[in-house]
Amino acid sequence: MHLSRLDDHRRVVRTVSGSDAQAAAAEAIAIAEKQLRALRYRVERYDDKRGFSVSAERGYARETGNLLFHLALVGVLISVGVGGSFAYTGQRVVVQGTSFVNTLLDYSSMNRGRFVSDDALAPYRMTLDSFDVTYQPFEQGSPSSGLAGDFSANVTVSEPGQKPHDASVRVNHPLGIAGDRVYLLGNGYAPTITVKNAKGEVVYHDSVPFLPQNNSTMMSIGIVKVTDGLPQQLGLQGFFYPTAAPLTTGALTSVYPALINPTLTLNVYAGDLGIDDGTPRSVYVLDTAGMTQLTGGKTGVKPIELAPGETTALPNGMGTITFENEAPQGAKDYAQSVKRYVSLQIHHDPSEQWVLVFAALAVLGLVLALFVPRRRMWVKAAVVDGAVHLEYAGLARGEDPTLAAAVNDLRDGHARLLDAAGTTAAAEDASVPEPVEGTRPGAAGASTRSATGYEPDDSGKPRK
Repeated sequence: MHLSRLDDHRRVVRTVSGSDAQAAAAEAIAIAEKQLRALRYRVERYDDKRGFSVSAERGYARETGNLLFHLALVGVLISVGVGGSFAYTGQRVVVQGTSFVNTLLDYSSMNRGRFVSDDALAPYRMTLDSFDVTYQPFEQGSPSSGLAGDFSANVTVSEPGQKPHDASVRVNHPLGIAGDRVYLLGNGYAPTITVKNAKGEVVYHDSVPFLPQNNSTMMSIGIVKVTDGLPQQLGLQGFFYPTAAPLTTGALTSVYPALINPTLTLNVYAGDLGIDDGTPRSVYVLDTAGMTQLTGGKTGVKPIELAPGETTALPNGMGTITFENEAPQGAKDYAQSVKRYVSLQIHHDPSEQWVLVFAALAVLGLVLALFVPRRRMWVKAAVVDGAVHLEYAGLARGEDPTLAAAVNDLRDGHARLLDAAGTTAAAEDASVPEPVEGTRPGAAGASTRSATGYEPDDSGKPRK
């Protein structure tokens, strides 16, 4: 191979210390072979009557990384495709003091893969004991006022054959239970409302989740539907204000998300809730098409307004309604007067670990393919006029900005090893310029220095 045709090519001339130039050239290549092996190249010797040479190559990890990257991508696709058939994701709203049981009937909504059977869900129960949240202190006009700092849903988990244990679900910190991951999606207030008929009989009692409309004030809207026990079906459109304050118009608003001055207002509708025909209805939507509004709006009757623990009469003598105070006995403020609820997402995907493994392999393969250089190096030695001519060359497969430096390092390191061996010594000008294309050393138009490292005088005889 004509190494001089390569861009990264170096020539060096060394004088022979002894009388056997061929042996010195062979030893120089043997030293280069050991040097390249130490640099983790795969080497191959090529010796013939014209000289001695060694060829070395490394960077196979680049091709391995490229192959690994593509195989890992296929693995990710297969894992996602197959794993999705065995995965499920469900949502559930859990009110403080109530429990969620991991069965299909207890989910508010559920999306499951085609191979997820009705009995595939792991049996466990999770009870919401409390919900901890911290808010930034109230400052008039401050944009950070009322912003939540941290959330923590404190739960008790019960699994078959195990003792119940306490756990918590926080934002970005899902709780792992029996192969499921439980995520905290949202939270809010769930006022406890009791409705009695004219005879004093309880016809409705429940803690109703209200949907926050503003996270910085937690003003929330909720719907209460009383289907039986009254002369007419009753629909209550509720507005909950954790810290109520009046506007200039007389309407209420909430100025802080914590329970400082909790107030519940209700617009009352009587009539047909539209649920008797079996049509599915959202618990968060009140269809007033077949109902008559009795309080609020354009009725001229003020909405029902309640604080925790207060009771008032329903319109038309239908009964009474109570906003229950859930605070412990002897509490001096409203901090615990209203229950909290959390919105949870339960996700199960048996392919998650495989996807993670293949994704890590893909990243590893990409790193190898991008950063491991694939290159070949040559060292060639020939005897010319009793001196050893050494050639060094490198060739990269693809972009390799460090190739020239690698060839220089190989040349310099080889020179140090040869100096230590003592069989050859560097000529006064050890480097030989590249010949001009179409010429040979010593010919017209080429370098004036001969292959021996000597410059000819006017008579043609070599001189230093």
